[in-house]
Amino acid sequence: MERRSLQQPTSHSATTLHRSRRFSVAPMMDWTDRHCRFLHRLLSRHSLLFTEMVNSGAIVHGDAERHLRFHDTEHPVALQLGGSDPAELAKASAIAATFGYDEINLNVGCPSDRVQSGRFGACLMAEPDLVATCVRAMRDATDRPVTVKCRIGIDDQDTEESLDRFADAMVEAGVDALYVHARKAWLQGLSPKENRTIPPLNYPRVHRLAKRLAPLPTMINGGIETLDQAMEHLDHMDGVMLGRAAYHNPMLLAEVDAHVFGDSHPVPDLAGIVALMAEYAESELQAGVRLNNIARHMLGLANGRPGARQFRQILSVDACRRGAGPEVFGRALAAVEERAMVPA
Repeated sequence: MERRSLQQPTSHSATTLHRSRRFSVAPMMDWTDRHCRFLHRLLSRHSLLFTEMVNSGAIVHGDAERHLRFHDTEHPVALQLGGSDPAELAKASAIAATFGYDEINLNVGCPSDRVQSGRFGACLMAEPDLVATCVRAMRDATDRPVTVKCRIGIDDQDTEESLDRFADAMVEAGVDALYVHARKAWLQGLSPKENRTIPPLNYPRVHRLAKRLAPLPTMINGGIETLDQAMEHLDHMDGVMLGRAAYHNPMLLAEVDAHVFGDSHPVPDLAGIVALMAEYAESELQAGVRLNNIARHMLGLANGRPGARQFRQILSVDACRRGAGPEVFGRALAAVEERAMVPA
């Protein structure tokens, strides 16, 4: 069921992609792999889904098929690249386009030490001219939209002057859209985890930037946990991006199409989702995938329901056993359905 061919890539139209940016699921290392994205697409027909960040060198010099393959139903889907070498990013973008990605995004926001040591991620906020050169090279290498995800600044940067300078450099380079995490990244003194919570959020700064850059599509990210909060930001922004809130509580995505996109198309209930994931898992297991690599993304599906703890436990433990198959998903669902039948 996975995309393996490099021939005849498919992608969504520019109009559909622009609309999908109203709500996107953030790229998250070790989380938003292709199995996670398959699940998220079952829950929302319209949201833009992002890959994990992939190092451009891994695509150019490594196994591009392993890093880039995805299921056709994931569309619209954006690939996030990490890197700072314009030529290498251009090559990676050209290769990615053959797989049919709808958008190629450059990471200028990740604060991890591993990323900094490779001279990419948030540390590039200090080098807007280099990032602009990278964007130009990527745009010259592909007909797919090239976008950037950044912070409002790093360390002691002035978030008004430095962010405007960075954004202007991106516009001059021809960037197609900008995703802005509404926090600074402190590269010295804070861990990546702390950088997600300790630097204060500054939503008004991102709102001002979006107004200034209009009509360039500008999306906001950081600390948004509910759809009500997302809808408030859409009064000021072209789109919102949720990360951990969507991952840990995936059923939130089941409400996105109606609330954000005005689409009342019925969404599968928990039983329907589990059944579809079992069908998907059956195919993936035949290709050598371990069940726990799929099950780990489903742990939050039953959150808030009686039996949710058992649901998580079965998926966490039984899916790791040798020879585990899709029947594990059925047992997890049964734990919830049995609790639902117990009189209050």
